[in-house]
Amino acid sequence: MKFKPIKPKKISSQIADQIRESILAGDFSPGSKLPPERELAEMFCVSRPSVREALNILASTGMVMSYQGGGTVVLSLMEIQKGNSLGDLISTQRVRALEVIEVRRCIESWTAFYAAQRALPEDLCRMKEIVDNMERNLEGLVPSEDLDANLHIVIAKATQNIVWLHLMQSLFDALKDFQQGVWRAVYLTAEDHRLLYEHHAAIVTAINARDAEAAREAMMGHLAFAERRSLAYVIDNLT
Repeated sequence: MKFKPIKPKKISSQIADQIRESILAGDFSPGSKLPPERELAEMFCVSRPSVREALNILASTGMVMSYQGGGTVVLSLMEIQKGNSLGDLISTQRVRALEVIEVRRCIESWTAFYAAQRALPEDLCRMKEIVDNMERNLEGLVPSEDLDANLHIVIAKATQNIVWLHLMQSLFDALKDFQQGVWRAVYLTAEDHRLLYEHHAAIVTAINARDAEAAREAMMGHLAFAERRSLAYVIDNLT
């Protein structure tokens, strides 16, 4: 048998491996930032150039993207390296957004189901915090579109399934501009805002009660409602 010499692994590769494992474990969600280079260097007890090289390794695989003065952002594992073709399709053919919402109904009904079974105490606390903020926003009709999107991502994270999380983040990234348009054109009245709050509160209540089937049904009902409102928005913009 012929053996090959063992080569010491570069420090930057070891750093990249650890950060990669942390991302795959869900410690950093898609869209979140990694700690700054200085902090990472202190955590690993290495030089900043070694950290910088490690981040470049991860960037070359499409796992993160570094921005000048904006830090290093974790990318969705479902993203296409060069551009978001799904987002481009929706921006040019808005009716396709309805198809994505249909897909969301299928996916998110099950993320709610599994979240009810697997959510950790910190997941439940985060959901409650978001819903409480949505309730506070009812006074003065303060838009809760960011809280809305964040809650759906937190529910996906609560499944403890990294694929659900990254898949949901990709869909939300693709729908972002469309969803903002719907929020600002369709959800205008106090009753609209109240309904959206009640939908999300019902989903979180079911998850907190560990009632997986009720969570799934609540999510299905909410997204069926969102689909009807989105359809009205698309029709208005086509006429």
